[in-house]
Amino acid sequence: MEIVVSLVRQLRDSLRDLAPVVLVMAFFQLLVIRQPLPPALDIADLLLGLFCVVAGLTLFIKGLALGLFPVGENLAHAFVSKGSLGWLLLFAFALGFGSTVAEPALIAVAGRAASVVAEGGLIDASDSVQHGFAIALRMVVAASVGCAVVLGVLRIFKGWPLHLMIIMGYVLVLLLTLFAPAEMIGIAYDSGGVTTSTITVPLVTALGVGLAASIKGRSPMLDGFGLIAFASVMPIIFVLLFGIVGLPLLSGALS
Repeated sequence: MEIVVSLVRQLRDSLRDLAPVVLVMAFFQLLVIRQPLPPALDIADLLLGLFCVVAGLTLFIKGLALGLFPVGENLAHAFVSKGSLGWLLLFAFALGFGSTVAEPALIAVAGRAASVVAEGGLIDASDSVQHGFAIALRMVVAASVGCAVVLGVLRIFKGWPLHLMIIMGYVLVLLLTLFAPAEMIGIAYDSGGVTTSTITVPLVTALGVGLAASIKGRSPMLDGFGLIAFASVMPIIFVLLFGIVGLPLLSGALS
């Protein structure tokens, strides 16, 4: 019975969170554009789509609270209690890599990026070469997030200042931008956003908060957050480096 009440409350919250988006779309559709819906989209399909969005958001958020957050925090506690920093860092890299390579947003962006890079003449336009580029880009971004989580874990252990590390990261981004191929710059900057999506964020956040809560002298509020910031800037650095160094090698290998 308790889980049903909890789901109803989450459903109410989801409806409240989505209401502004629905109202904005309805306002512009009815009062600004003043055009009927496309023939392929009727009211029944629209209502069904809204229902699926609300139900999916409700179940997703509830699933995070019931499963992913507790598991991530418990694993962090367990690694700290065992005193094995090496295994913790290996787990952090695997968590960042595994969660990112499965991101639907990254898969979509990598596929689109391959066609754009091919149009720019950086790689061959054949399907096999574009597929190889998309896979390589996903691996580069996933590896960058793995390294970002490792760096974030080390920061929590050592107490390094977050703001200085983030500033250094973006200074490096600006410097690499000067040398990267123009076609790769936008892709690199977008890569920092698609990595912080539905799968990566909950797992990485749970790890950071659980780790900070397990280490004496660390605050979950002050030290537990910040891993997502590393997961945003590190992919930009890696993809820019990929465009400068790796892309010519990959193009030659795939051609």
